[in-house]
Amino acid sequence: MSLPSHDPNQLPSPALRILHLEDNPADGELIQSMLEAGGIASTIQRVETPADFKAALDQGCFDLIISDHTLPCFDGLSALELARQKHPEAPFIFVSGTIGEELAVDSLKQGATDYVLKDRLSRLVTSVQRALREAHERAERRQAEMKVREQAALLDQATDAIFARDMEQRISYWNKGAERIYGWTEQEALGKRAADLLYKEDSAQRQEIWKAVLERGEWVGELRQVTRTGKEIVVESRRTLLRDADGKPAAILNINRDITEKKQIEAQLLRAQRMENIGSLAGGIAHDLNNLLGPILVVGHLLRDKLPSPEDRKILDTATASAQRGADMVKQILTFARGVTSEPMLLQVKHVVGELVKLAQDTFPRSINIRTEIAEGLPPILGDVTQLHQVLLNLCVNARDAMPDGGTLSIEAENIVLEQKRTPMQEQPVSGGYVVLSVSDTGAGIHPDLLDKIFEPFFTTKETGSGTGLGLSTVRSIVRNHGGFLEVFSRVGNGTTFKIYLPVAAATETEVVQSKRPALPVGQGDLILLVEDELALRVITKELLESFNYRVLTAADGAEAETLYRRRKGRINAVVTDLMMPVMDGLALIRALRELDPKAKVIAVSGLASQDKIDELNSLNVQGFLTKPYTAEQLLTSLHRALAAH
Repeated sequence: MSLPSHDPNQLPSPALRILHLEDNPADGELIQSMLEAGGIASTIQRVETPADFKAALDQGCFDLIISDHTLPCFDGLSALELARQKHPEAPFIFVSGTIGEELAVDSLKQGATDYVLKDRLSRLVTSVQRALREAHERAERRQAEMKVREQAALLDQATDAIFARDMEQRISYWNKGAERIYGWTEQEALGKRAADLLYKEDSAQRQEIWKAVLERGEWVGELRQVTRTGKEIVVESRRTLLRDADGKPAAILNINRDITEKKQIEAQLLRAQRMENIGSLAGGIAHDLNNLLGPILVVGHLLRDKLPSPEDRKILDTATASAQRGADMVKQILTFARGVTSEPMLLQVKHVVGELVKLAQDTFPRSINIRTEIAEGLPPILGDVTQLHQVLLNLCVNARDAMPDGGTLSIEAENIVLEQKRTPMQEQPVSGGYVVLSVSDTGAGIHPDLLDKIFEPFFTTKETGSGTGLGLSTVRSIVRNHGGFLEVFSRVGNGTTFKIYLPVAAATETEVVQSKRPALPVGQGDLILLVEDELALRVITKELLESFNYRVLTAADGAEAETLYRRRKGRINAVVTDLMMPVMDGLALIRALRELDPKAKVIAVSGLASQDKIDELNSLNVQGFLTKPYTAEQLLTSLHRALAAH
């Protein structure tokens, strides 16, 4: 049943379905005639007994119920109770000859819509119209409430936090998404000021946002907020001004999306891009440094035997060793900056630790004392040296950050045999030989509640902008990939120790027998074509080769070298060429030489050879490859092997 919207007093065109409980047929006809006279079309089903009344309620659907108050063997209040059970939404009007004021009030309290005395039936039409109008309004309200509940249920399925604030900034709606993101339940959030729940402190930015929403009706942007536990998050927030029927501001709807992980990933991508740029820059610097260090390393051997004084030779050895250390540092910087990885190989832990300690000593504050204790005779492990460098570097950097006022960083290594050791990182108990690396600090320590979370990606206790939360998760991943596991021990105020268990390699490293430096191989007057764009290195290398009984032609680039080779084809015994050169680089030169002379013997030299270039060199069948800066021994040995090869 519905009423036309243009006139609330106009009745619906379909006939009303009325159930009339009345034992007097004449009264029933009178009521029907009164309704018809009032313009109310109706179909009335009159019943007299309780059984008929109950049966009609069970079987029919009625727009209105009219009942006498006093009936034989049945009273009106019992009929009212039964009607409310069967048809709770249908209006119920008492029409009775006698009803006291107290009884009338009681009937209204129990759910009757109205009562009309039989001697005043002129009120009946008005009473019915009002009852139907109120029923219609109740139905509309129920539909609206149901729609709101359905919408609220849908909003609760949203992953975004959706909540509303009144104009006093108190929360009036709080969906399940808000509970999941912020941790506050609906009961805890309603009536509270959003600023008290979502922010650590007042901010001028929020006042500007509030003003913008009032002026423009909406605002969109990113905000830093906190959860119930105090965790800082980043949200993408959309705020919309809601107005009442008069157009006045009534509330502000907030839709917030947690983009914390997205921002962390973006930061990692930006960092990776910066590292890539740094790697490219470091590569260019390394190329120049290698060319500068190369002549020093070559000339050291060239001049050593010419110096008569042992003291002078010692000074020269010191200078050469410093140049070699500089070359090693350049290589290490490239390893870290460019993320170069290598195939797993047999490694001595003491060498891996030694390289890391050098880097730490050069870069960590002087207030941090670095202590190492490496057990003698440690067996080798099988691993990726770059990844293990990264493990130690991450742990050492964390230790450094835990000691802002200084302290002691200890790096230890020992050999241990495990018997059915249980660890959270391994499903099964572990046994066998392991090398244990320990990194300890004397810093603030880690709270016990956080120990189970420190290896989770993006979890960090550092201030925003000071850490990504990926360091320890990366450490755990690398150690797992090496077949090992981690343990962490920490006490608040007493520092932290990380233990890295790495399985001992199945093979054993061959013992290196120290002996006197062997005599360097001497040439047989072979003609060598030396191709190098760096003048100093070209001149020094030429002198070195000539001092070891080689004849040398030089070229500053690949194009000049190709011309020289064409002119002296068949007379040049070997070519030593740099790969990075102007005009025509080393790879292009080697390809041209292979066309001129497939049997040409070539030694390639580079300080920045990528894996792609190395693969191409192998396909071009070069006889040797040297990494800049090379020593005199490396160059002469490699050249001797190339010339001796058939």
